[in-house]
Amino acid sequence: MFLENTINRGRRQGWIEVICGSMFSGKTEELIRRMRRAQFAQMKVEIFKPQVDVRYSEKDVVSHDDTSIPSTPVTHSSQLLLLTSDIEVVGIDEAQFFDDGLPEVCNQLANMGVRVIIAGLDMDYLGRPFGPIPHLLAIAEFVTKVHAICLKTGNLAQYSYRIGEGDSLVLLGEKESYIPLSREAFVRAMEEKRTREKEQTSPS
Repeated sequence: MFLENTINRGRRQGWIEVICGSMFSGKTEELIRRMRRAQFAQMKVEIFKPQVDVRYSEKDVVSHDDTSIPSTPVTHSSQLLLLTSDIEVVGIDEAQFFDDGLPEVCNQLANMGVRVIIAGLDMDYLGRPFGPIPHLLAIAEFVTKVHAICLKTGNLAQYSYRIGEGDSLVLLGEKESYIPLSREAFVRAMEEKRTREKEQTSPS
């Protein structure tokens, strides 16, 4: 559990929180919840997202259940330092799509007394560590891993399996492109996919 410092305004204490997990696990909902609690405490807040993420809205951060909060789209992590001079709480959604400079920017913000709340996928569609998230997990004071429900087994899911075509690392999509799977179901699905690909490429 993390502690929300909303009382001792005279001595601002910064830290980093990371909310990670698979798609459809509630990462963005949790980010929005924490940001709204900070707003209720009358703290100065700002939330950012990568400009590439335009699935639901060009500007707002929107969860899968249509909960939303106004945000500022940015193209590079360095912009965060220019836009947060008087901010007490910074939220960052879809952090896996940011550049590798994001961890250092978050460190700088925390060192300046800013509470930084980050949400993002910890693994890509192949089950590999995704973007700057592993680095952020290492430097964060607080880490929350959330889970979806596996569509194949009903167990907790931590993998985002791509059912759509394409092998690009960044492929924005929703239920038409990805499903959450447990470890057992993900391993089985990847084996079946490799078998199909092998059959398609082998000479008849």
